[in-house]
Amino acid sequence: MDAIPLSALVLALVACLLTSAFFSASETAMMAINRYRLNSHAREGNRLAIRTGLLLKQTDKLLGVILLGNTLINTLSATLCTLITAKLFEGNEFALGIATLLVAFAILVVSEAVPKVLAAAYPQPIAYGVSYPLSFLLKLFYPAVWFVNLFVSGLLNLLRLKRPSGEHTPLSREELRMMVLEAGHFIEKKHHSILVNLFELENISVDDVMVPRHAIEAIDLSAPIAEVRRQLATCHHTRLPVYEGDPDNVLGLLHIRKVLNTSLDDISIERLREVIREPYFIPASTPLFTQMQAFQENHRRIGLVVDEYGELRGLVTLEDILEQMVGEFTSNAPGYSTQIKPQDDGSILVDGKTSLRELNRKLGTPFPLAGPKTLNGLILEYFEDIPDAATCLEISGIRMEILQTQDRNIKSVKLYR
Repeated sequence: MDAIPLSALVLALVACLLTSAFFSASETAMMAINRYRLNSHAREGNRLAIRTGLLLKQTDKLLGVILLGNTLINTLSATLCTLITAKLFEGNEFALGIATLLVAFAILVVSEAVPKVLAAAYPQPIAYGVSYPLSFLLKLFYPAVWFVNLFVSGLLNLLRLKRPSGEHTPLSREELRMMVLEAGHFIEKKHHSILVNLFELENISVDDVMVPRHAIEAIDLSAPIAEVRRQLATCHHTRLPVYEGDPDNVLGLLHIRKVLNTSLDDISIERLREVIREPYFIPASTPLFTQMQAFQENHRRIGLVVDEYGELRGLVTLEDILEQMVGEFTSNAPGYSTQIKPQDDGSILVDGKTSLRELNRKLGTPFPLAGPKTLNGLILEYFEDIPDAATCLEISGIRMEILQTQDRNIKSVKLYR
């Protein structure tokens, strides 16, 4: 060792620190790389991505060669530090202690912290860059890596721990939703909104979006024929529920096109009974995504929502579900549309029958969704009575003023930010 010049030992120490930095950066970059982006590049034929993917499929061997190389290099660094100190300060134990601390600090900063921070910030280019030398080292030191992994496997089996596989764990539904939320700046705004709304369909039931019972436009076959003909001529929908006497006594659904292809004078109650289609009932708690699939499987576009006692609660259409994904794209019938109108003073004028979910989505309000579905229902639950106009209140930190009440309902409310 005395024959080795000091300069060669110093250069060897620097080379060891840099080599250790290579292994540290390799480990962090390989573990931090985006697997889904890697798979995408591999499917496009990117050779670096393919090689990196092959290494990640054998994680135990990859980590084995990295840790083996890093351990040997760091041990060699400590040995070189001792030799350099012995040449410069022969017999000085204090100098040897200082030199040990200095080389430990150098390993910590140069060989560990800096390369790992850089690899965590730029995992893809670094992982691609180190994939070839790591593949070569894995082939070169395969016997040693296999020998080390033999003991690793034995220890894992002794502790009854599952051996790690190279397969990437699939994302859960909530993890995929968070990925879509965080990737908003990469996706067109409208497309991002549709994807987010799609994840929400499982959390929304049909009674959240249905047309309530009192707002359903329907045909009563017990009414005079003149009244039925007038209603058919002025209806705002192409499909109408048909009942007789009691709205709960639903006979079926009528497609207006089947009766208006003839003169109104030729329409009779018997004719209507012939063309109505069997009603399609939906439990109120059915998730929207499930119901959308049911509409598709049953070739339906409209269903009647019933509660657990079989009583009619409302009506839901395929368009109602699609609007939850893509936003409003159809024209509502007069008198049935909800209104959210910003005012000049910063307040917002809201129709009482507007759903709380719609308010939360459009205005960012924190109204609870576990109870009442509409703003009218929320206020009535708050007071446990029907309040008078000009009454002010605060719910979930939102101040509001009741502007108009009518027929035991709250017609309009002003919200203050």
